[in-house]
Amino acid sequence: MMDAAAAARATGAVPGIPHDAEGPVFREPWEAQAFAMALTLHERGLFSWNEWAATLSDEIKRAQAAGDPDTGETYYRHWMATLERLVSAKGVATSETLHRYRDAWDHAADRTPHGTPIELRPEDFEG
Repeated sequence: MMDAAAAARATGAVPGIPHDAEGPVFREPWEAQAFAMALTLHERGLFSWNEWAATLSDEIKRAQAAGDPDTGETYYRHWMATLERLVSAKGVATSETLHRYRDAWDHAADRTPHGTPIELRPEDFEG
């Protein structure tokens, strides 16, 4: 369960977070998970909300320059790119490790029937 007070602080500190009167809103479960990961890393002191907002803004600008129409549907994709960028910059994980896990996840998702939980297996990390 997400800490409502922490979510409210994040929503107030980071402009553009989709929200309603009750707090942040998400279109997909993965968006809530990405939001929760950022909350946790912020609470553990990995970055300030000012640093997060500046990095997120930079990610959005880069995506727009590459043709993202900025309709709001890609907001949490930028959120994930920001997470990856800060985790790498702070030395928590290398870009190579992040790519390795992303590729493994894609492999696991490809073999998993729709509606079934995705589970990473050792073979998902092979070539």
